[in-house]
Amino acid sequence: MKDESVHPTGSLKHRLARSLFLYGLANGWIGPSTTIVEASSGSTAVSEAYFARLLGLPFIAVMPAATSPEKIHLIEFYGGKCHLVDDPGAIYDESHRLAAETGGHFMDQFTYAERATDWRGNNNIAESIFSQLSLEPHPEPAWIVVGAGTGGTSSTIGRYIRYRRHATRLAVVDPEGSAFYPGWTSGDASATAPGSRIEGIGRPRVEPSFQPTVIDRMIAVPDARSIAAMHWTREVTGLDVGGSTGTNLAACVELVQELRESGEQGSIVTLVCDSGDRYKGTYGNPRWLAEQGLDIEPHLADLRAFLHRD
Repeated sequence: MKDESVHPTGSLKHRLARSLFLYGLANGWIGPSTTIVEASSGSTAVSEAYFARLLGLPFIAVMPAATSPEKIHLIEFYGGKCHLVDDPGAIYDESHRLAAETGGHFMDQFTYAERATDWRGNNNIAESIFSQLSLEPHPEPAWIVVGAGTGGTSSTIGRYIRYRRHATRLAVVDPEGSAFYPGWTSGDASATAPGSRIEGIGRPRVEPSFQPTVIDRMIAVPDARSIAAMHWTREVTGLDVGGSTGTNLAACVELVQELRESGEQGSIVTLVCDSGDRYKGTYGNPRWLAEQGLDIEPHLADLRAFLHRD
């Protein structure tokens, strides 16, 4: 588990935010007084608010009204403003409107994530993974497992694997309500879905940054299992992780079981995307789980038994 929660803004999205700001600056889209606007369910906005404050720029995050209060607080802590919308599908149009109204720049992570990061190296996430594994017993992982929100992380890793000619396979996990899995399995880039309850991953549409051709496999994970795996990860490792990390770990368990059954040995890499502190009022709250109709206990029992199977 590569822990991306140790970045200054506490999540994997710190890398993306830095790349997006560099891309915007290099393209001349961001000037000394540009208002930055982003459509985000939370973590990207937290990280972009940090970099906007670093540059002395105003920042507005357009996000679904259901975003966790903890993330809203973090955005405001870094000086950003939160613009909440009831319809998650409306965040794109509202972001364009606010950018035009303020004379600002819409960062549009869902379009630019796959091109703002140099997938060939330059200390990107893929290069970091293989560098850190270089002295391990299995330095070339059998699988790398990541979720997709923008699709930028999976695009960077998938391209890097092919660029360096590694035998590693890339599995992308997808939560309930996301369009990525049905879009990938059907080959229909116009697929839509209601949207995900697992913040940071899953989208109601197949985003432009999502590159299906660099993915070897997609795994759909029920929300109850994602949240159960989040709690189970804390039990096993002591790390307090968020829901998207739970989705990652649930898929890793499935892949480990397949490797066991085939007699194959190797390593599997996934990411700790952010901390569970951001979800105390939702995924960590039994009342919220009951209101959502999510029963995590059967999945918790199965995951606990997993470590003791022959």
